[in-house]
Amino acid sequence: MENRSELVLILHGLNDSLINRQIFFSFALMSYLLTIFVNLTLIVVVCLDKSLHEPIHIFLCNLCFNGICGASSFYLKLLPDLLADAHVITYTGCLTQIFVVYWYVFVEFTSLTVMAYDRYLAICKPLQYHTLMTAQKVGQLLVLTWIFSLLEILVGIALTARLPLCGRHIPKIFCTNWEVVKLSCTDTTINNIYGFVLMFSHVSQTALILVSYTHLVRASLRLHSNRRKFIQTCLPHMVTLLVFTSSLVFDIMYSRYSGGSELQTLKNMLAAEFLVVPPLINPIIYGINLHQIRSRVLHSFSLKA
Repeated sequence: MENRSELVLILHGLNDSLINRQIFFSFALMSYLLTIFVNLTLIVVVCLDKSLHEPIHIFLCNLCFNGICGASSFYLKLLPDLLADAHVITYTGCLTQIFVVYWYVFVEFTSLTVMAYDRYLAICKPLQYHTLMTAQKVGQLLVLTWIFSLLEILVGIALTARLPLCGRHIPKIFCTNWEVVKLSCTDTTINNIYGFVLMFSHVSQTALILVSYTHLVRASLRLHSNRRKFIQTCLPHMVTLLVFTSSLVFDIMYSRYSGGSELQTLKNMLAAEFLVVPPLINPIIYGINLHQIRSRVLHSFSLKA
């Protein structure tokens, strides 16, 4: 077959008129800039204020940095496509986008799991918290988050890259692993099995989060101080988890959706929500609920004003 490094894949998600795409471009650009702004603001505030150098805030910075990576993997391809006549991507570019998008997804899940573990120790074992959650432990958890997720996506990319392709048309506005696998003209059983392994892994992580929050809810009901800490730090985490997992469900709905072309805009929104909504609202949710961060941000902007 032709050299896959020179293969050009066609994205079929942007079939609107140029005027509509220009309108979408304006909204997408504003959304991307706002996403970068709110995430960088939270990261800078935490980095500059030594009183915020606590494990939960460090993990939150990691979540925000990951959000920037995930949003960039989507917007930096989408924005030029909205103004272009041809919506294409090279095979290498497609695999690169898949790599970054899925690394973002895996890091997000693992980060939320680590943050749930941190909140479990802080609320259920407050006297042992600083002994258990040392600076070295925080560093190890951060490295584990990125390395574990990297290994997950590297295996998936390797399994996909070996497949010969018999098609070039992807019915989405960005590349996903499943859409590329469907273009293969050979057996994809190994890819499907690995997909189930990944699904089991992340279902297990979700289960761990739910178990930890069962203990957190019980602890918060026993003591008023725990209840306040739960509302400030755990409630935003639960909202973040709910938004992210529901966004992934929407993407699955997109993959299974078989409506006509007149619903393409709706399908695009469902498909891209996990790359648009969580990176934008995560820092806002935490910034509003965490008093220290909220006060520091308001103080910084009041000084500039």
